[in-house]
Amino acid sequence: STTMPGSLPVNAESCWPKDVGIVALEIYFPSQYVDQTELEKYDGVDAGKYTIGLGQSKMGFCSDREDINSLCLTVVQKLMERNNLSYDCIGRLEVGTETIIDKSKSVKTVLMQLFEESGNTDVEGIDTTNACYGGTAALFNAINWIESSSWDGRYALVVAGDIAVYASGNARPTGGAGAVAMLVGPNAPLIFERGLRGTHMQHAYDFYKPDMVSEYPVVDGKLSIQCYLSALDRCYTVYRNKIQAQWQKEGTDRRFTLNDFGFMIFHSPYCKLVQKSVARLLLNDFLSDQNPETANGVFSGLEAFRDVKLEDTYFDRDVEKAFMKASAELFNQKTKASLLVSNQNGNMYTPSVYGCLASLLAQYTPEQLAGQRISVFSYGSGFAATLYSIRVTQDATPGSALDRITASLSDLKARLDSRKCIAPDVFAENMKIRQDTHHLANYIPQCSVEDLFDGTWYLVRVDEKHRRTYARRPVVGDGPLEARVEAVHPGIVHEHIPSPAKKVPRIPATTESEGVTVAISNGEH
Repeated sequence: STTMPGSLPVNAESCWPKDVGIVALEIYFPSQYVDQTELEKYDGVDAGKYTIGLGQSKMGFCSDREDINSLCLTVVQKLMERNNLSYDCIGRLEVGTETIIDKSKSVKTVLMQLFEESGNTDVEGIDTTNACYGGTAALFNAINWIESSSWDGRYALVVAGDIAVYASGNARPTGGAGAVAMLVGPNAPLIFERGLRGTHMQHAYDFYKPDMVSEYPVVDGKLSIQCYLSALDRCYTVYRNKIQAQWQKEGTDRRFTLNDFGFMIFHSPYCKLVQKSVARLLLNDFLSDQNPETANGVFSGLEAFRDVKLEDTYFDRDVEKAFMKASAELFNQKTKASLLVSNQNGNMYTPSVYGCLASLLAQYTPEQLAGQRISVFSYGSGFAATLYSIRVTQDATPGSALDRITASLSDLKARLDSRKCIAPDVFAENMKIRQDTHHLANYIPQCSVEDLFDGTWYLVRVDEKHRRTYARRPVVGDGPLEARVEAVHPGIVHEHIPSPAKKVPRIPATTESEGVTVAISNGEH
């Protein structure tokens, strides 16, 4: 029999590393937020427009002290410290972002300063950009690297980070900011299911950033919703076909439905769209079922919609209302908990869906998560989308990889609650400062660093050549004040998470003195 070029050899799976996926995860969001109820009053809109209509409670935002480089520096160092990892066990580092402050120099190269003391410069990967999809593309690249002949036995590190800001008006309350770092390797507690990705990519001008000197996008709100939902339809169809084909090969002949997902997480521009997405997937299940049970059960009372066409229903209020009601229990059981960060911090763009994953891991026990299949829908405008699945390991014992990753996120709600609430007029002033100083050279940020979380990297200055210098807020208990500005790298420490392979020899680190590094820059020192 003939095979397609590039078809998988029968024995290929035997040489792949086992259980490749996410080994550790860290999330960072700003230490300040604006309350959406207060913002409704300030903007003079109807009560509930943001809190009920969008499903948003609070929105995190950055002062001029934070930029995309500082967000990513913070989340990477936090992940490395929390898991006691040395920088020489990282063989690939890739950043997904749409927050572009330099059209040539990548965020990844800025992050390499954290690696300097370890002497590890043999680190593949670079930045990946397409709206909110870049983090997922970087994650797939990391998985693919580990399952390829290029893998050298070390971990991959994936960083997704963005600052989502909009001009004043209807879109502004859908902003947010943050970063997620994910350690990728074999023997992971969150395992990527091979062959189960449904992707859809298409050309559209739903959301884009053609103005190179502004942080603000151009948005066609209605088109963006249609693109998101049509991509969801298509990705779910492709995913469902692939998993059913897998099952048939294994001797199982039955339909795949949403009940086969333990949890479902989505890219979340705002929480209400995620709730509509669950309803949308139920509509897909309903229309693909040859004989849906409409007398009772989840499809009860939906027989009137038997002959609707998916492409005609994006803005059909009757269909939306009926399936929102029918899917309410599904949403509450499988998705609602994942919206903690989205509801409390807003849309982080590339890290949005991974903030949903962090929210799940923070609110369920290892025993509740073990063995579950989690669907992940990632969407980036323009547009690119994938629906894929993660299988949680069965091992939920104390000290297991699953126990460690959930424990590392157990403080998530407390961290959200510890942020400072900022009045809407001060938030608006902040947005004006960002707008006026965006891309300025020879600039020293105006805002205070005192309210930043401990261990946060921040912008010190931008010189006359646009070179940026950063410093780190001290971590409590670091010693005397003069010694408390963090070193770039905490030194070689005992690894809490063991490296997947023996250490590869590295260029020895050069030490100029015993002092600590006060600041690092993204240009020449």
